[in-house]
Order: sequence, then structure tokens, then C-alpha cells
Amino acid sequence: MITREIYLNKLRKLKDTNLIKVITGIRRCGKSTLLETYKNELISTGTPPENIIFINFEERENLRFNSWTAIYDTLIENINSNEKYYVLLDEVQLVDDFEKLINGLFIKKNIDLYVTGSNAYLLSSELATLLTGRYIAINVHPFSFSEYVLANPNEKNTDRLLRKYLNESCFPEAVNLAKNNHELVNDYLQSIYDTVIIKDISQRNKLRNINNLQRVISFMFDSIGSYVSPTNIAAELNKNSQKKISHNTIIKYLNFLTQSYILYAVPRYDIKGKELLSTNEKYYLVDLGLKNITTTNKYDTDLGHKLENIVYFELYRRGGKVYVGKNNDKEIDFVVQKANNEREYYQVAFTVSEEKTFNREISAFNNIKDNYPKILLTLDYDQTIIDGIQKINVIDWLLEK
Repeated sequence: MITREIYLNKLRKLKDTNLIKVITGIRRCGKSTLLETYKNELISTGTPPENIIFINFEERENLRFNSWTAIYDTLIENINSNEKYYVLLDEVQLVDDFEKLINGLFIKKNIDLYVTGSNAYLLSSELATLLTGRYIAINVHPFSFSEYVLANPNEKNTDRLLRKYLNESCFPEAVNLAKNNHELVNDYLQSIYDTVIIKDISQRNKLRNINNLQRVISFMFDSIGSYVSPTNIAAELNKNSQKKISHNTIIKYLNFLTQSYILYAVPRYDIKGKELLSTNEKYYLVDLGLKNITTTNKYDTDLGHKLENIVYFELYRRGGKVYVGKNNDKEIDFVVQKANNEREYYQVAFTVSEEKTFNREISAFNNIKDNYPKILLTLDYDQTIIDGIQKINVIDWLLEK
């Protein structure tokens, strides 16, 4: 089992703080395992096991709880008000009125509360309003590349591993399946996809036309790393089609896909004007393996956009707000606004071995007047600094400690 240190470190820092720790992310990305690992760590560092209450609401034996009040009353009956308790609730959104349960437990000063959930309903407007200033969200993804390397200890060639990472799934269980029975990986991914699309999106939002949703999904999976807007999506999908999709329907579907953590929307930032732009966002896919079940995706195709997808999620994990940048008539792949109000600029290219490609990539940095880091990530082996721009091998960058 891979220890998810990046998330465990966050939980360690948040231990005993007066905040609800909300662990979110797409289904099967490892939230439950993370919570279980944290529980074991609490025990190993001296917390009495009887002072840790762990409930997984997906387990059959916990279906007996038919209301949030029944759960609350049962928990409180087993808690001594003079001792500290750690309450860990897995997939809490399965409980009716779960926000009332969370709020009721939070106000108990001797409870340190951790919850997980598989969709953004956990942080819906109602819950966010109820718990304003009381929670901190930790968004969990499938394996990072450094975790993927740890999960494949018998493969020492990181170039070959990155090639697989670009084309295959990094869901923890899919990585395990790929070692022994690769044919089952797509079946496993299909089950995740169907659950998210049918259960988390279609049923919850009472959609009548899943076919239109599927068309939008296929278009978006084929457009990873490209600028899109609801208007141009509608224009493309309505070409030569009898079934028209409206601009507003596409906005709604995109919201559903981001709320279920399949897609992540990245807004544009005007570097010169220092403002967010309202048009033409980019979207990135939480697991590139999902492309294999919904499109005519071929191995080792569209590698530039796939590499960009990987870099986006790595930047997300490392913290700060990630934007795609506009610099006059040039586009910067990523602008990262750090917590200390500093910035980093990134360009991503598979290779810049040709002079024309190299000049195009670094020209995007021209006329940026500040002295914040400007980084060009490629798969080329040479690492240099050119006019203040750092050229770094992307594998080395992904494996940085």
C-alpha cells in the first residue's frame, strides 16, 4: 500500500484544530484508505483505540442508521465528555441531512471531526453556508507520478513509467490490476465512470437524456488542455446533428462534471491586466485512463495535452491557485498564485529540440515584467537557464521531494 504522504501531512498539521476536515475527491481515488491510514497513525502515536470512532457509511452494517439523529445519539452515548475523541465518517453524504450531523458533532469541543465524500455536494451552498469558516477541504486525486513510481517498484525506467502514466489509469486499484490482469482495468474504469455518471450525476439531478450528457463528456475528454466555452461546445455538437444541445444545458453539464470531480476547470488570467477572464477556460481530466473508455483514444497520441494534464494536477497538489495565463497575444500554460502572493509561470512541451518550437514556447514569457520564476517543462534531458527561464526535465520535476 502506498502511503499518501502529501495528504497525511495535511491531516497531521490539522490535527486538533477547531476545523472540520472535509476529504473530497472522485470515487475510488483513495479517500477511505487515507482515512484508515490516518486512524492507524493516530493509534501508533498514542491515541487510545477506544477514543477513535470510524464509521464507513458504505458498509452494510451501517445501513441500520436511518437518520442523522440516530447516528448522533449513538455516537454521543459512547463519548466521555472529559476525554478527546477522533470521529472519522467515511462517505458521510450517504446520510440524510448529513450536514446537521456534521454541525452537531462539530460543536462538541472534545471531538476532532474528519469526513469524506465523493462529490462536491459535500461542499454545496447549503453546507458551505452552515459551516462557513468551520471546515477546510482536502481534495484527493488518484496517484501522482511519484506515487505511481512507488506503486511500480519493479520498473526502474522512469521514462517508460511516464509513458504508461500518460496513457493509462492512475486510480490506485487500477494500478494494482494492471500488474496482473491488464484486461480488467478498463472494466474497472467503466464501473467508476458508470457510477459517477449514472448515480452521482444522472440520478441526483434527475436527468432524462443521458445521451446528451455522454456527448458532452466525449467532447470534453477529447478537448483536454484546449480552450473551450459553452458556445463553441454547442456549435461543434450541433453540427450535422438532429439532437440540438443548448448553451445553458452545456453549462449545467459542465457544472455536474466538475462537481463529481471528473473534470477540473481552470480559468484564464490576464497577466498584464491582472484580472480573471470570463471566457475560454481549459478543463483537465482527473485520470487519463478514463479517455480509453469513452473516446477513440490511441496509445501515445496527443501527448502534449496529456503531459499538460499531468502538470496541472501536480501544480494543484503543490498548492496555490492555478490559472491558464494570457500575456498580450501569447498564452502561458499555467500561472500559479502562491499563498505568499508570489507567482510562478509554466510552459509545458513534450520536446523543444527544434529551434522553432523552442522559440515559440519561450516567447510566451516575453514582456512579463516581474522577476517570479519562469519554468519550461519538457521531456528533453538538457536542463539550462536561458534569459532567466529555467528549462527542467519534467520527470525530475515530478519526482522532486
